Amino acid sequence: MKSWVLKSWRENKSFLLFIALMCVFRSAVADWNEVPTGSMKPTIVEGDRILVNKLAYDVRVPFTNISLLKLSDPVRGDIIIFDSKASEKRLVKRVVGVPGDIVALRDNALFINGEPLAYKEVASTASTVDKQENLLGVEYLVRIGKRGSPLSNFQSVEVPIGYYLALGDNRDNSADSRVIGFVPRHEIVGRSRSVVLSFNYDNFYIPRKNRFFHTL
Repeated sequence: MKSWVLKSWRENKSFLLFIALMCVFRSAVADWNEVPTGSMKPTIVEGDRILVNKLAYDVRVPFTNISLLKLSDPVRGDIIIFDSKASEKRLVKRVVGVPGDIVALRDNALFINGEPLAYKEVASTASTVDKQENLLGVEYLVRIGKRGSPLSNFQSVEVPIGYYLALGDNRDNSADSRVIGFVPRHEIVGRSRSVVLSFNYDNFYIPRKNRFFHTL
């Protein structure tokens, strides 16, 4: 058995080292994350594989969430990927409140530190409206249900030190900080700014070429 292992190692050493290095790279440097739900529509759609920059905020021990060196902190508007202990799954949401911010949501309109954000309608269907939300200089689209939902409002809350308030862009269809609470800093594993690949779940997983390397 031992001789077989040694022989296999000698014959496949380069390939095995490549696999090991790729695993370390994907764990600590960059990876992609599949998005299975529509909670970030219209920015991210079901079937997108988004690029995750795991060096955006920290240098971490490979295969763990242990930070060796903090490089920066998330800022408002960042799309973050985090391992949520509260939901027991990896989630993708947008940071709308950083430590010390006072945030409120009234009829799906955000208020940051008492100031209302600016909105501009860009598209509409029978049940939803897509609006451009200006988060203190960071602009992106959010989707709002015309009838609203129990998630359309929350009273003013102050974001604690070491935590972030994160919402899905699909405001009435997202289990985010309104459901799971504030996001702890140590759960955040990276930031995304682009789609790598995309497959249409509703059409035999046909690739959506127009979304390949699409900027978020």
